[in-house]
Amino acid sequence: METRAEVDRLREVYQHYAASGFGNSKWSSANRGNQAIQRERQLKTRELLERSGFLPLADRRILDVGCGTGEQLGLFADWGAKPANLFGVDLIPARIRTAKLNFPRITFQLANAESLPFRDGFFDLVVAFTVFTSILSRQMSVNICSEINRVLAPGGGLLWYDFRMNNPFNKHVRGLSRAHIHRLFPGYRMSLEAVSLLPPLARRLGACTDRLYNPLESLPFLRTHLLGLLTKA
Repeated sequence: METRAEVDRLREVYQHYAASGFGNSKWSSANRGNQAIQRERQLKTRELLERSGFLPLADRRILDVGCGTGEQLGLFADWGAKPANLFGVDLIPARIRTAKLNFPRITFQLANAESLPFRDGFFDLVVAFTVFTSILSRQMSVNICSEINRVLAPGGGLLWYDFRMNNPFNKHVRGLSRAHIHRLFPGYRMSLEAVSLLPPLARRLGACTDRLYNPLESLPFLRTHLLGLLTKA
């Protein structure tokens, strides 16, 4: 059953983000620090998929939960995944409309991940990037975990990227530790690493980004996210 109050809260939060213009300010793709964070994540994601035996992607069916405007699935298409095998769901209508415009060969649906419109065991990979830290309702998290587990084939992988620490400036998110993730997906084999330089710091590096990002990111206490693969038995 959907957690209606949490769904409404999430939609209000993302409406606030959009109205505040964060996409053109602190989350701007033109910011060199944001670009460096994205490059690092993409590089390590590809290395992770290759190391785990999920490449090539051509015949993999992939679902992106909380797909936003579709860029991650577009990247998988660039890496060789067939667009017909790529699916994205999101709660926000405007994001789905933009995703369909930007990536017309990929399937995007407006849906609550507590009730995924796919059959059991349909996917080889499910992607959850910065999804669960935005959910403050334990019941909603449990419901989504159950649905991901249902649609993921045995031996399939959940590709994870999310905050490992709280953001003191954003009450709408909470960090998730390795132990918490393990409790969400008991029985999954879990491989996670800390990545991504503290975003407020990365965004301030400016012209020094190429020189300073990697040395700063090498300091474990400045890494804010966990990236990895959870493999279903």
